[in-house]
Amino acid sequence: MKFPEEVRKWLARRFKNKHREWLTTAADDRSRAAAWPLEVGLGLPTENQALKQVEDVRAWVAAWQSWHGAGSLCWSERRWRKLGTQQLPEKLVLTGPGQVAQWIGEAERWTRAQQRYKTLSSRWPALAERLARHFGLLADYSEVDYQRLVDTLAWIAHHPASRLYPRQLPVSGLDSKWLEKRKRVLADLVGALQGDSVSDGDFFQRCGLKAPPQLLRVRLLDDSLRRRLGGLDDISAPWEQLARLELPAANVIIVENLQTGLAFDDLPGTVVIMQLGYGVDVLGRLPWIGNARCLYWGDLDTHGFAILSRARSHVPGLRSILMDEKTLHSHQHLWVEEKDQHRAETLPLLTDSEQAVYQAIKNNTWGQHIRLEQERIAWDTAWKTLCQAL
Repeated sequence: MKFPEEVRKWLARRFKNKHREWLTTAADDRSRAAAWPLEVGLGLPTENQALKQVEDVRAWVAAWQSWHGAGSLCWSERRWRKLGTQQLPEKLVLTGPGQVAQWIGEAERWTRAQQRYKTLSSRWPALAERLARHFGLLADYSEVDYQRLVDTLAWIAHHPASRLYPRQLPVSGLDSKWLEKRKRVLADLVGALQGDSVSDGDFFQRCGLKAPPQLLRVRLLDDSLRRRLGGLDDISAPWEQLARLELPAANVIIVENLQTGLAFDDLPGTVVIMQLGYGVDVLGRLPWIGNARCLYWGDLDTHGFAILSRARSHVPGLRSILMDEKTLHSHQHLWVEEKDQHRAETLPLLTDSEQAVYQAIKNNTWGQHIRLEQERIAWDTAWKTLCQAL
């Protein structure tokens, strides 16, 4: 026997799994007719079952007698030999997604999403299929954010190759922070307008915009290298400009985090590149790296190893340092949680020992989502290890 609260929970799961599909079929009469009504059986007991749990059956019937909500409740008459004639709730019939949404407290979100879906798919039919995956946008964006997104999408659709920087777009209220959070959804929707079946994609290329230059933060740890640049030792510049430098670096150390690189003292013939994150693809565009001994030092977590693997595809001889099991376990008291682990089960360009540590972290062998940030490693230990590696 299903009580109203059990039905509500079941409908909440159904809504979670089906709301995107329902959004696309709501406007199609044929598809809607095939999917609805939705009938939810309430679990009619037999007479023998009722005799064994009389009080439960009474409570169940009373719960449905006092129930008021969306949908139609169908009652069934049972003529039982011992219990006599009984009127029992048999099933709940819901005629559409709106009634499901009312049941679970999602009516406002559903109505807003459905209205916005109809508006956008009428204006741009090419978006009809793609919009459903962005249900949160349709249901939860404030009116200001929604209108700004529509205005931005409309402007890009009419100027597909403007080659402007994003802040140059003449769209009311558009700013860098707002745009940064919505680059993926914009790239996806613009791709749909362009007839591209692949979701997401590069935001700037898709939207015909000019990307701000990728700045690299570099430190020169050798006075002879600094003299080549007028004494500068800490530089942020577009990678294209740094690629043109003639830097006879003997060693290049790539560190994941900025403050780690700032902590370095002088080292003969050494350049430090800091804070690239997943932007390590640029390493393959710096000619002066080719003849140098290259080391990578990142966080001991799944993303640190993923960045290392990616960097090796551009710098094949790249060696890792301080990213081993011994370093990890000797700093156990400084572990923190890695909230979102990298998705890959294996990373193709790791060494056997690196892969073993990655797998252990990924599979929670030593603890739940463990992470050791590189800055937490004792500096005297880290510096001694670096100097020995060079």
